[in-house]
Amino acid sequence: MKTKSSSKALKVLLTVLLSVISLVWVAPIFLVFLNSFKVNTFVKTDTFGWPSGESLAGWGNFIKGMTFGDYPFMNSVLYSVVITLLSTFLILLFTSMAAWFIARVDNMWCKVFYYIFVFSMVVPFQMVMFTLAKTADSLKLNTPFTIPVIYLGFGAGLAVFMFVGFVKGLPLEIEEAAAIDGCGPIRTYFSVVLPMLKPTLISVGILEIMWIWNDYLLPYLVLDRTKYMTIPIHIQYLQGSYGTVDLGAIMALITLSIIPVIIFYLSCQKYIIKGVAAGAVKG
Repeated sequence: MKTKSSSKALKVLLTVLLSVISLVWVAPIFLVFLNSFKVNTFVKTDTFGWPSGESLAGWGNFIKGMTFGDYPFMNSVLYSVVITLLSTFLILLFTSMAAWFIARVDNMWCKVFYYIFVFSMVVPFQMVMFTLAKTADSLKLNTPFTIPVIYLGFGAGLAVFMFVGFVKGLPLEIEEAAAIDGCGPIRTYFSVVLPMLKPTLISVGILEIMWIWNDYLLPYLVLDRTKYMTIPIHIQYLQGSYGTVDLGAIMALITLSIIPVIIFYLSCQKYIIKGVAAGAVKG
């Protein structure tokens, strides 16, 4: 009885502790949402107050943020969507194929490449960012339709690591049966292996989408900002004359940018845990 009661008390304590941590984690997002409905002055002077009376701006901040300046906000949304979807597609396709080859061939060279991919996960972006910006300029990778090539390089480490672990857990007999039926490597991959990779494809896709959608530094360094802006860059440029900043409009645009990610994450979060667990079986 003592053991049961102590176990129950521990569960309650953990629940309370994790609930408090969750509230602390969510608090900044709630504050951004709250201040997106306030007049600019009250965002600075009454940050934690509820928007009401003279502090209430209503939807004015959202309208102002979307129409402010010469660069249309919807263009930034379009470029963010193109970069995110195209980069994620390239990462999922090429890294899953590379991981399948590494896991199945499993010779010395494959192991070397695998460890290079793993090592790339711990290399800070700041070490290569200036060289990368020059290289991207010279190779004409400074547009929303070419920058996904760079994202493929930076996103490959985590993706290959997770895919290799999952592929090693797949039964080899299924692929051998496909080969006996006359399937070549390409058809075996697309018809047999790819459908079985669905849990890890979804989890890696979610992680990559959240990273690329919110990324500021890489597009800022690489893209030609006179022609192309993503949402994070657009928000950073939301300034008035003489360096004044409209915090209310900024909060409104931040809210618009994080709502799709939150909805997407909440609807797909179960796949992240499933995919990470599946990819960590073998390495």
